[in-house]
Amino acid sequence: MKKSILLLVAYVFFISCNTTDTATQQKINAAKEVAEKFLKSEQIPGMAISVSQKGKMIWSEGFGFSDVDAKKVVNASSTQFRVASISKTLTALAMAKLVDDNKLDFDASLYTYVPDFPKKKYDFTVRQVGGHIAGIRHYNGNEFLLNKKMSIVEGLDVFKNDSLLFEPGTNYQYSTYGWNLLSVVVQNAAGEDYNEYMKRVVFYPLQMKNTSLGYSDKEMPNRTLFYVKENGQIKIGPPVSNEFKAAGGGFISTSEDLLLFGNEIINPKTVSKTAIAELVKPQQTSTRKNTKYGIGVGIANVKNNVLRYSHSGGGMGATAYLLMYPEKDMVICILTNLSGVNIRKIVGELEDVFIE
Repeated sequence: MKKSILLLVAYVFFISCNTTDTATQQKINAAKEVAEKFLKSEQIPGMAISVSQKGKMIWSEGFGFSDVDAKKVVNASSTQFRVASISKTLTALAMAKLVDDNKLDFDASLYTYVPDFPKKKYDFTVRQVGGHIAGIRHYNGNEFLLNKKMSIVEGLDVFKNDSLLFEPGTNYQYSTYGWNLLSVVVQNAAGEDYNEYMKRVVFYPLQMKNTSLGYSDKEMPNRTLFYVKENGQIKIGPPVSNEFKAAGGGFISTSEDLLLFGNEIINPKTVSKTAIAELVKPQQTSTRKNTKYGIGVGIANVKNNVLRYSHSGGGMGATAYLLMYPEKDMVICILTNLSGVNIRKIVGELEDVFIE
């Protein structure tokens, strides 16, 4: 009798496991179909998508080519894409570590950490810069096409003498240059080169072995080529130098590396939950308008009112999205090597598949 009960329990467990596996596989099959259609409809040369559930990668796949002419296929584990503004979220984690170490106060004046930044009409805080409510301007014209090799400090010259767009706290205006300034904040607060600090406290601990600055003057064999679409034709985009705006949009990575990062945001091990909570707390303007943005993280409720932390990225030859769902313990990353992709379309379709 006891043996029969044990066999029955084992059978029920086996069936339940297989049912779960089958359901997951059905979702993966549906997501793959979505991805293939999206790649074709958007004329994307190459794309990588990775998904994790409860800290375990359940799907990771490359589509198309990292080099069209050479027919070099995308590998989700090794092909490095520009992650563009997802670099802001990477930097936000480094800032959280500085907060934990009592080296950074989000609500301190920016000038506490960068005293030689030109004085403006108004003072403003690190938090306000990180939440795009400090009034620092974004790109003018084609400034995103700059191909001049500069350090992060030299890069401040591009915008440092310009007036604030508005009194800090009164409005929301997205600003990559604000995050360029935050990379200098990180460097000065840490007392260490910004890039070395990022490697030491973010990339190495999280085993993000394929994440680094995208160097404009170095051969990086796993890095994809970067494409643009002009008059319906796909071609390689112009060269740009993004090292000076590292925190704003200068890193390259793989979709699998960004899964590791996303899981750290929703289940932190290298920083405190208290510090992470500061990153994902939506900021408000002085009129109490919710910006739906914390410090380097967008915050929204999506399908079935599920909470989502996220950041998109758009740059020369790159359109990307990192999506983190803390209530579902799920992370989705989508990276492409084409500018101007309608990536929100596939985000919605993948949420339809994976978010219940």
